[in-house]
Amino acid sequence: MKSIRRQAFVLATVATALCALFGVGSALAQAYPAKPITIVVAYPAGGDTDAMARVYAEQLQHKLGQPVLVDNKPGASGTIGAAFVAKSKADGYTLLMAPSTFAIAQLVLKTGSGSAYDEVKSFAPVVMTGVQPLFLAVNADAGTKDTAALVGASKAKALSYASPGSGSPMHILGEMFNKATGAQLSHVPYRGVAPAINDVLGGHVPATFITYGPVAPYLANGKMKLLAVADPQRSSLAPNVPTLAEQGIKGVEVGAWQGIYAPAGTPPEIVKLLNTHMNDVLKMPEIVSKMAVFGALPAGGEAARLAKATADDNLRFGKIIKELGIQAD
Repeated sequence: MKSIRRQAFVLATVATALCALFGVGSALAQAYPAKPITIVVAYPAGGDTDAMARVYAEQLQHKLGQPVLVDNKPGASGTIGAAFVAKSKADGYTLLMAPSTFAIAQLVLKTGSGSAYDEVKSFAPVVMTGVQPLFLAVNADAGTKDTAALVGASKAKALSYASPGSGSPMHILGEMFNKATGAQLSHVPYRGVAPAINDVLGGHVPATFITYGPVAPYLANGKMKLLAVADPQRSSLAPNVPTLAEQGIKGVEVGAWQGIYAPAGTPPEIVKLLNTHMNDVLKMPEIVSKMAVFGALPAGGEAARLAKATADDNLRFGKIIKELGIQAD
């Protein structure tokens, strides 16, 4: 009888311990958030990613009842900030807001840069916040009628295209465009969107591959012109601009996106909570309007959408980067 009672006591003790063990994650998630949250942006202040992160942070702060801060940790094509988040405690208090460059940055770094993290395994995707179509834009005064005219001109004399940086989605798009069309546009990388656009406006570089927001003011005043969009369908941001495919250039489709990530191992309840709040934020009319200023359209959806985009871009562009020999500065 004593043996039976002892066995029952042991079983009860084990059961209690197991309940306590498996209840830790739920308890932590239920208490979340109990302190300020930081969204790391791996680029300098003032860019699209930084500006949108601050818009989202303001709204998340209201929904979560805790301060949501933005911390810029730029450098090495965004890998410094991403590595910082990957190594942070997986408790939902340190997040990463990243553009789609995140999925390919380590692939274009020069040999010897090392791998600071695994884009797929080191993070828990939270939500895809927005998508940004990429356009081929030219100086309106250059008289380039359409995409075919630009391709033809590049074969007749030395021409170039500007991008906001080596290894960026815009750089990849430019090299894919060259290969598909036979164009001979040499790549001129800049350190950001603003200087690239300034040189196109100044007539120093005839064309650029770019997102819509930064060029919108120059489209309105007639100083720049869009020749094509690199999406499968025309964009609602510029519905009169034909796709590259419509102009006979097949298979050259590159878009940009942004998303929020947490470190791998973050409790799924916390990821779900953040995802739910962000989906609500992305439906707010005032947020949609602010995103349009940056040439972005709301995305949202389940975390799996961002996970798939990250993995797909890493695989697809990894092959293209290797084939075309694309490297960051």
